[in-house]
Amino acid sequence: MAKVALVTGGARRIGAAIADCLHREGFDVVVHFRRSEADALALRARLEARRPDSVRLIHADLASVNAIDALMAETLGFRDRLDVLVNNASAFYPTPLGSVTEAQWEELAASNLKAPFFLAQAAFAELRRRRGCIVNLADIYGLRPRKGYPVYSIAKAGLVALTRALALEMGPHVRVNAVAPGAILWPEGPLGEAEKQAVLAAIPLARMGQSADIAKAVRYLVCEADYVTGQVLAVDGGRSL
Repeated sequence: MAKVALVTGGARRIGAAIADCLHREGFDVVVHFRRSEADALALRARLEARRPDSVRLIHADLASVNAIDALMAETLGFRDRLDVLVNNASAFYPTPLGSVTEAQWEELAASNLKAPFFLAQAAFAELRRRRGCIVNLADIYGLRPRKGYPVYSIAKAGLVALTRALALEMGPHVRVNAVAPGAILWPEGPLGEAEKQAVLAAIPLARMGQSADIAKAVRYLVCEADYVTGQVLAVDGGRSL
């Protein structure tokens, strides 16, 4: 029986690249989505053209712990196993100091920190049984905050701490690591050419990364890093130097 990977926020952008990469490695994939149903359906069609009956789509709002528990139950109902949890789902937007609302704090903290913790907790028993692993999608801004994005940066810093804490709590049977992307995809929404050039100028490799770069890093941590846990792998072209 194929191993199973759950990818949250897996319908599009980096999440879809991760789901595709793990699927190519032979995993059956559970793709969680919140709003991107059309993208999720298109991804499933593409992956199942490669290998039929190998993808399950699950809609859930990860701000709710009850929804997280239901997501985990439905995931286990797919193949009666879970080997890999990829916490990719994330909200991202600026929160200039002085204008931050409680709702913004709750949304950013819920998607970037609360959900990964409670998903890991819900998955722990099964991952331990399978000697599985968790990969969290952190951010270089969790290592060095971005001005204008304090709440997001704080939440991602918490995710880095969560990665290390869970590596201690879940060892020796479950490995827990993180990937910290740099400039991989331009944010959705207006972004001027001058701002883009400023971002590129701060990258030693002088170019954007690709979703595939992150997917390959996740694949390494899942498939090849048997003696790696509690680590945060920056995939950023050197931007965090």
